[in-house]
Amino acid sequence: MSSKHPIIALTGASGAGRESVRDVFDKLFRSEGILAAYVVGESFHRYNRADFQAAAAAAKAAGNPHFSHFGPDANLFGEQEDLYRTYGATGRGRRRFYLHSEEDAARFRCQRCKSGEFTPWEDLPPHTDVLLYEGLHGVVRTAERDLGRHVDLKIGMVPVINLEWTQKIHRDTARRGYSQEAVVDNILSRMHDYVHYILPQFDSSDINFQHVPVIDTSDPFGVPDIPTLDERVVVIRFRRPEDLAVDFPWLERKLHGSWMSRRNTLVVPGAMADLAMELVLEPVLRRMMRAR
Repeated sequence: MSSKHPIIALTGASGAGRESVRDVFDKLFRSEGILAAYVVGESFHRYNRADFQAAAAAAKAAGNPHFSHFGPDANLFGEQEDLYRTYGATGRGRRRFYLHSEEDAARFRCQRCKSGEFTPWEDLPPHTDVLLYEGLHGVVRTAERDLGRHVDLKIGMVPVINLEWTQKIHRDTARRGYSQEAVVDNILSRMHDYVHYILPQFDSSDINFQHVPVIDTSDPFGVPDIPTLDERVVVIRFRRPEDLAVDFPWLERKLHGSWMSRRNTLVVPGAMADLAMELVLEPVLRRMMRAR
């Protein structure tokens, strides 16, 4: 951890909706004049698309049905921890990006890059105020590594699992061209690593934002549409609210229709999700910048 070069880790599984929290941070960074270095968790995948498929097939042939992007064998946790350690000490580090499509390759202006590959490693922008990691393994812990010990603010984006699966199915079929059967197979193949490497991270989150649908998603594979924000509530859990100086009465006044379900938990109507995240994160971010 580093007060001079702080690190924020935004963690959520595939289909969790991390993008909404990242968008809130973008808005706060602009309004507060904060220069952020962005790192995407996919940049620390060990394999490009073709090599991953080959490695997964080899693992299955060797009797390992659990090989997935959620586990340590398919990721570069050592390199990710090195980035955290280096940035905390110096404000520097290196990153790359994974390209999901040809449009991504064009956007990153990588003429030799193709869909399913990585951009070359590059230095982070100089003189940034904070590092924002967004991905699967922001604070992952294994027998060899504990990435969370380097992170100053840990945030989990954790929809209930039926909603998470529904969002993943709709995203991967509509935007990435997969069949629903392929997405379901992918979910099942990841379940072991999901339980052992993804879920444990949320116990240590400073703040969790959990979306809960208020319509029937009993069969997440048959829900015709992703529940709208009006069809959800958001459960906001603070691990230690006193450390973040959370003003619950003020939040309840600002967020009409919200209520406290426990001493460290606020429930907010889904339509107020973005506003709630802004109101929760803005004072935390300001204190972090003053501490620099």
